This record gives sequence, structure tokens and C-alpha cells, in this order.
Amino acid sequence: MASSTSSYVLTLPLQTRHHEANILEKRFEIARKIYNACLAEADKRLRVMQESKDYQKARKLPSSTPSERKLRSTTFRQLNKRFKLEEYALHTYVKSMQTRFKHLIDSHTAQKLASRAHHAVKKKQIGMATKVSFKGFGKLNSVEGKTNAAGIRYKDRKIYWLGLELPVRIKPKDDYVFLALESRVKYSRILRTFMKGTIRYQIQLILEGTPPQKYNQVGIKGKLGKGRVGIDIGTQTAAIVSDSKASLVELAPSVIHIQKEIRLIQRAMDRSRRAMNPEKFNKDGTINRSSKRWVQSKRYGKLKAAFQEINRLHSVYRKQDHCCLANQIIEQGDEFFIETMNFQALQKRAKETTRNKNGRFNRKKRFGKSIARKAPSMLITILEQKRSIFGIELKKINTSKAKASQYHHETNTFQKKSLSERWNLIRNERVQRDLYSAYLIKNVTESLDSINRYLCVDAYDHFKKLHDIEIIRIKSSNQNKISSFGI
Repeated sequence: MASSTSSYVLTLPLQTRHHEANILEKRFEIARKIYNACLAEADKRLRVMQESKDYQKARKLPSSTPSERKLRSTTFRQLNKRFKLEEYALHTYVKSMQTRFKHLIDSHTAQKLASRAHHAVKKKQIGMATKVSFKGFGKLNSVEGKTNAAGIRYKDRKIYWLGLELPVRIKPKDDYVFLALESRVKYSRILRTFMKGTIRYQIQLILEGTPPQKYNQVGIKGKLGKGRVGIDIGTQTAAIVSDSKASLVELAPSVIHIQKEIRLIQRAMDRSRRAMNPEKFNKDGTINRSSKRWVQSKRYGKLKAAFQEINRLHSVYRKQDHCCLANQIIEQGDEFFIETMNFQALQKRAKETTRNKNGRFNRKKRFGKSIARKAPSMLITILEQKRSIFGIELKKINTSKAKASQYHHETNTFQKKSLSERWNLIRNERVQRDLYSAYLIKNVTESLDSINRYLCVDAYDHFKKLHDIEIIRIKSSNQNKISSFGI
């Protein structure tokens, strides 16, 4: 089961009057400037440290043995302390700025802003990012405290923050919210959201423990099942195979309905921008970057607001679909196996220039749009959150060694296939490729780096029955059948 230190988030809308919204806007703008100042200072300290001779020597230290790695990490830790690149050193730096605005920003909120700046620079230091990004005007959309005892506090359905007293809107029949509010509030976070053309504010309560169970007319929603479950997640689809069911589903099917609206709004925005800024474009239609000022019409402003709203709905629908699918998955078992996938690498364009059989150059585009639209890694993140709540096992197999997409359990061989091949031939019968991969992932060995052939042979007949039922369901349904199904 999950430990007592686990947390979950409850998001609720705030009731704000006009003058309260103005105060919040002012505080968010001050918080943005404090964050940018901390980010600039931390980035400067990082550059000074990296230019020092001691840092250059530390980079050349070996790291092949545990003792060498320990010495290397200790050296870098000492350098961080010497050049004041630690999190608490930034807390000291932000203190003087917070004092000037102590009637608007409390010390805990300022320290959390400094911590965010430190984490951003830390990513650059360890190579996870090439540069830091400063927040533009109106782009900082959250501030949070450290405890529920000072700064931003929640008490008796209200948020208190340096003189502000903001009621929290709770539906009278929302049993889940009332059950959640019985948990201890660790700290609170105020969100600034652009919704339906206006700025609205929400409160996120970080609560101690695990979320309460949801109920419907049948019983508990998302009740944990028993047995092994294999999951093969692609860029647009997911194949799930358990002892009771085989499923081949499209990820986030709701986002398809608003893609056409997004394209139409983008085209209208582009036409408006070109009409208002003819000097910003070259004769061939490309942007002339010599001038940096853009003129925006009122119509463009309305289209931009509509575009922001449709993108907000896009993310809401996508997350809702992923949560529903995650609940369906955990109802099928309690031991889950999934491939380790580098979706970020799949988003990048191909580096090599190749030609097809007709001699034409192949497109270098890969799966960037599909991954941006479907966000398959979000489903994995949600399943990991479910793991901490329900105490389930989510095991990631070694993709490069197991080779589930190439393995053939009948011949015990690996057969490399092109992406266009969507069916395997087993016992002279066609088996859908993704469902078969999920079946193989389900029967992985304990070392998670190979497929257990004996398990595959024993349970294959049962899997084939479930497979055929799912293929019939897909063929008879009216849902959109994407090309990767092969149906």
C-alpha cells in the first residue's frame, strides 16, 4: 500500500471580485519578476562556476568505479557551495527582494519561486536543458506556499493570503471533495488560468494521503484486478492484454473532434497577421526577421483568445481520456508490464537523408504531431501515480533486449519488420501486431529483458480467443480506425 507520506492534489475554483482579481494580478506580476531575477542570478553563478579552473578539473575526474563517482559528486557539491549555487543560497538572495514587497508576497512564496529558479538552472547544469527560459509578461501562472501555517493558507473553505480572503467554490453534492477535504492540507497553490476569454483563479490543495475512492451505481470505480497485464503503447494507440481481456484502443479519442477547429483558427490567425503586417513577410511568404514589432488587430486578438481556449479544452479532454483508460487498465490486473519508450526521440526529425524505391527523397518528419496531440507518456505518468495510490507493480521491460515487436514465440526467433507490417503469421493465422506485442510483454521473464517462451506457448490459445473477439469488435464498431490498426 501507499505510504503515509504520499500526496494528492485537489483543484477547486476561487470566487474573486474585481478588486481581488486586480490584487492577484499585481502579485503574480511581482512574483514573475522575482522569479526572473532569481533565474538570472542563478544562471550567472553557474556561468562563473563553469569558467573556473576547479570546475574544469572536476569535469575531467574519472567516474568508472563507485569510489570515483563518489569523489566526483562530492567535488561538484563543494563547488556548488563555494559559488553559492545551492537552493538555500538562493533563498538568502531572494530575501532582500521579498522585503520590498512583503505586503504582497510572503517569504514562503518567495522562497518557492527561488527554488523553481534553482531547479531550472540545475537542469541546465546536468545537461537536461541547453538554456534557461525567462517568464514573459503574464506568463507566470502559479504561485505556491510551503506549509498551511503561513503564507497561502486554506481554512474553512477559504484561502487566506496577506489580507486577501477568497472563498472556495464547492458543489454541495460533490461527495468526493468533502471526503478529500478530511485529509490534512500540506500546502496550497494558486493557479491563474485563461478560460473562456477571461482570467480565472483556482486553488490546488496538496493533501496528505491517498485520494478517496469514487463510487457509481455498480460500486467502487477503478477497483484493482488480479493478474498480469501487458501494455504496448505507441504514438497514437495502446494495446492491453490481460488474462480476461485484449484491447486495442486509440489514445485520447476525444481530441480528434477539435483538431479541425484548431486548423481553421490557425489559418484565420495567419491571414489576419499577414494582412496587418505585410512588411514582415518576404515575397516567397517567409517571415522577414529584420523588424521585431508585430501589429495585431482586434480580430486577431479574438482569434488568439479562441485558440487559447480550444487548446485548453484539448489538454483537458486528453487528460480525461488518459485517466479513464488508466482506470480500465488497473481493473484488469495488479502487475503491469510496459516497454521503456523514448517518446522525445521519436518527436525529432530524422537526421539521415534517404530515398525511396522511386528515387525520391523521404520525408524527415517522424511522429512529432502525433505525440504532441496524443501525449502517450502522460498515460504512463498517470499509471505511475495509480501505482503509488493502489500499491500496484508497474514494471518497465528492457525494450532493446526483449524486442517484443520482433520476437516470434513459435519459432523462438527475432524477425525485424517494417512499420507498415501490421499483422504477424502464427500457426498460419493472422495476429494483430500490437496486440501480439502486448501479449509478449505480459509474458516477460523476471529479469525484464527477455520473453518467457513457455508462458507464451501455454496461454496462446486463450489469448487468440480474446484477440479475435477484439478484432471483431473493432471491425463492427463505428469508431475511426487509424492506419496503425491495420484493419
